[in-house]
Amino acid sequence: MLLRIFRTYLRPYRTWLAVIVVLQFTATVAMLYLPSLNADIIDEGVAVGDTDYILRTGAVMLGVSLLQIACSVVAVWFSARTAMAFGRDLRAAVFHRVGSFSGREVAQFGAPSLITRNTNDVQQVQMLALMTCTMAVSVPIMMVGGILMAMREDLGLSWLLAIVVPALFLAVGVVVSQMVPSFRLVQERIDGVNRVLREQITGIRVVRAFVREPYEARRFAKANDDLTEVSVRAGRWMATMFPLVMLVVNVSSVAVIWYGGQRVDAGQMQVGALTAFLSYLMQILMSVMMGTFMLMMIPRSSVCADRIAEVLDTDSSVVPPAEPVREVTGRGHLELDGVGFTYPGAEQPVLSDISFSAGAGQTVAVIGSTGAGKTTLLNLVPRLFDATSGEVRVDGVGVRDLDPELLWPRIGLVPQRAFLFTGTIATNLRHGDPDATDDDLWRALEIAQARDFVEAMPEGLDAPIVQGGTNVSGGQRQRLAIARALVRRPEIYLFDDAFSALDLATDARLRAALRPVTRDATVVIVAQRVSTIRDADLILVLEDGRVVGRGTHTELLADNPTYQEIVASQLSAEEAA
Repeated sequence: MLLRIFRTYLRPYRTWLAVIVVLQFTATVAMLYLPSLNADIIDEGVAVGDTDYILRTGAVMLGVSLLQIACSVVAVWFSARTAMAFGRDLRAAVFHRVGSFSGREVAQFGAPSLITRNTNDVQQVQMLALMTCTMAVSVPIMMVGGILMAMREDLGLSWLLAIVVPALFLAVGVVVSQMVPSFRLVQERIDGVNRVLREQITGIRVVRAFVREPYEARRFAKANDDLTEVSVRAGRWMATMFPLVMLVVNVSSVAVIWYGGQRVDAGQMQVGALTAFLSYLMQILMSVMMGTFMLMMIPRSSVCADRIAEVLDTDSSVVPPAEPVREVTGRGHLELDGVGFTYPGAEQPVLSDISFSAGAGQTVAVIGSTGAGKTTLLNLVPRLFDATSGEVRVDGVGVRDLDPELLWPRIGLVPQRAFLFTGTIATNLRHGDPDATDDDLWRALEIAQARDFVEAMPEGLDAPIVQGGTNVSGGQRQRLAIARALVRRPEIYLFDDAFSALDLATDARLRAALRPVTRDATVVIVAQRVSTIRDADLILVLEDGRVVGRGTHTELLADNPTYQEIVASQLSAEEAA
């Protein structure tokens, strides 16, 4: 997966990569040439007292050094630009893929895991890309070139290379093989810590209300300890690698000086050649150390790449049509024909054989016990899920055949859990219509019974909203969500228990203000309160995902036992009548 991601997302930067390869090659060759020049200075200049030769060769060494520095600096600059662009493209790809997911795929991965994959995981792969650009070219050239140049200096010591290099690779390979499973567990444990922390921050009021701080502290401590345990295990193996490498480096240096000194003493080797051989040995081992550093990153990056690829390879269960319908006639006529829905792997369907139709100016209400499938039914209209049987049609065309860019603007959805984005009241309302004027926003707020508390804020429409809208009350959040849908002026309004946080008086005023606005639109209301839906043109009573009653409030009150039970639990006989 790691190689596939590199091939896919580094392809647009092939020119930059070619420049990096040329620059790294030049810098590495220059580095390999320096010890040979240094040996010539010692043997041909210092040993015989030839000052001119020392100066000439020293000038060449200086020029080669400047060339190496220049090539290395420019290569690092191009490498950093390439790696950052690669990370940007990969994050964008994950973001857009997640944006195409239906509710099913989001629930499958979980929000904390998706956040980790698009931040921490991408960062790990991006760092490997940077290290690859800066080291991947120079490491093999330095290793192979160093071996050849060392053998050129003296073949009699080359047997040391045949022992040292394989021993170093063997030690590194053992450590890396132990690090891979540990790093896989590290990423999973990071997901766990993110999940627990997200739940605790989001539900801090509930935690405090039920005095569960000690329990939540223990739960976080366990997740934190699990992550620490695995991280320490991976860190121990990582910490073992450098001492092993340094041990091999130091032992090999001692061996070269010991046996090289004997060869110099025997007249089989010159002092400059011994110095150059030792330098080449250090370069070889340095290249192995740099390769080791990359190998340390590869296990974790490989795990991260697998997790990223898992997101990128997951297709949404809500598939855009191959040949979408881009034009319809009508104004928001909604029809459900034998609709059913079953979650993957579930034994029983959530919805079975749901049928109804509603046109402009009509209001359909859905009521039922908790878990009856009301919200799922509503989510089928904007294709947050796709029905597993039957068909949902808008203006006579199945929603699966409609262009999403045509379907979504025709729908104004107020979800069960009203969610506001970080920004201001105005920016949140303009999610409904980016071109809406301030007058349009105030008009929507007035209909939603939210104008009074917005005007009471010193900043008005520019009043700040924090993530999730947690700095306003639940009722205010619901009214702002309703105003956001009103700003869009859609043809179909979907209210998913959108009045539950309002008191009865505000609920009544809001519904009265909505009637003139929704006169030419189709309205579907999911509600728990009978008072909210009693004036609807059609009321559907759901029980275990099936319609067990349909009609007006009066008709259902006369002959539907399920509806009668719901009414009796909320209203007195006089109120019901």
